[in-house]
Amino acid sequence: MPSDSSLDAVVIGSGPNGLSAAVTLARAGLSVRVYERNATAGGGMRTEEITLPGFRHDICSAVHPLAFASGFFRRFGLEKRVRFVTPTASYAHPLDGGRAAVAYRDIERTADALGPDGAAWRALIGPLARHADEVAQFTGSAIVGLPRHPLVAARLGATALLQGGPWWNLPFRTEEPGALLTGAFAHTTLALPSVAGAAAGLTLAAYGHARGWPVPIGGSQSIADALVADLEAHGGELVTGTEVTSLGDLPESRIVVFDTHVRAAARLGEDRLAPSYQRSVSRFRSGNGVCKVDFALAGPVPWANPELNETATVHVGGTRAAVARSEREVARGAIGDDPYVLVSQPSLFDDTRAPAGKHVLWAYTHVPHGSAADRTEAVIRQLERFAPGFRDLILASTSRTADQMELYNPNYLGGDISTGMPDLRQLIVRPVLSPDPWRMPGRGLYLASASAAPGPGVHGLGGYYAARSALRHEFGVTRMPSLAPEE
Repeated sequence: MPSDSSLDAVVIGSGPNGLSAAVTLARAGLSVRVYERNATAGGGMRTEEITLPGFRHDICSAVHPLAFASGFFRRFGLEKRVRFVTPTASYAHPLDGGRAAVAYRDIERTADALGPDGAAWRALIGPLARHADEVAQFTGSAIVGLPRHPLVAARLGATALLQGGPWWNLPFRTEEPGALLTGAFAHTTLALPSVAGAAAGLTLAAYGHARGWPVPIGGSQSIADALVADLEAHGGELVTGTEVTSLGDLPESRIVVFDTHVRAAARLGEDRLAPSYQRSVSRFRSGNGVCKVDFALAGPVPWANPELNETATVHVGGTRAAVARSEREVARGAIGDDPYVLVSQPSLFDDTRAPAGKHVLWAYTHVPHGSAADRTEAVIRQLERFAPGFRDLILASTSRTADQMELYNPNYLGGDISTGMPDLRQLIVRPVLSPDPWRMPGRGLYLASASAAPGPGVHGLGGYYAARSALRHEFGVTRMPSLAPEE
């Protein structure tokens, strides 16, 4: 690896958290170098041509509910650095018979469309949407300790308890609102109903009405590129195509920040880490996997309900009961014939993604941890159910099974894109029970990945908090640097 010179900080991995840590440290005036095993930076924020020339697909993340809510991205001024389009509808959920439930950014329009359940939706989601910034602060922090906004935290907790148990249908009289919420809950890959799944889904639903679910023009890679540009503008370096297999491979530095799975961080730093920490890490559990399928299409998805064209994000899987059944099957290690499929069609709103008149479609479905099953045909069948004629539009497709996801990104053990099961216990103990879970008990070692609080999602907060902890403990910096764009 290049350079024998001493650095202040080395960051391993260039996902959103690795780059946010590097940017924060560089802004504080430190010398920073990021090492990335792949040829390009981004981790879960990459966009590439993987089907046909001219069709640009997001490799992992596609739509970004946290882009406008994350405390790090708001400090960074992401909206000023990357162009976004925010659809009029944040997400939607088709049902049989041409029906669909749509979560518009306008909560009143959403409630009106839900008819007899509109008032229940407004009462359930409205208070969280009105306090979306406080919700973001609570869910974007380590849960250990007193919340800064206790009433909002209590409201979210009480609503998650209601929606996370067998009584979750109590507020609703029709199928539409329950299905709409469950599609958001299922982002977590957890068996449903669950309190953690409900809390995460309710948070996403609140953001959907507060600021929407934006799509970055040019793909998720544009977010990574903005972070790299700021890093380099402040003296930081990025080294790609270089896998770190030992800390001995690295140049001397005062700190090492890991944007890796906590097990990889513990393995690399084992000579500096106490046995008690290693034992704790060994108990950190992985979650279910995903099988990712991307399509190049001759035209837009022919949804039976045209209202689905108002959003980039569609949750496919039928009723609330059907989605929950599918997720429970996966958690038991089975693969059913009626899967939940998370779908994004960004080319409806961003014409840079495909040639004129053509479209890209991003989809994944959940599978048991480490599964080698290719679910392309199951995804196509489920889409055909709600969009007859979809199969005829397919020009090309490519897939990554859960075990291949791990080969692509070692942080995704067994295809677990959350970098550790995001159940209630592991949202509190992530990866250890501590008010500062980013600081590892080894000289100068810090964990920035989704294995640490606040967990999965493209928000950059894990990296920001790890950098904040390192600045305070290793460099005596107590005032965080400005991250805002420079005029």
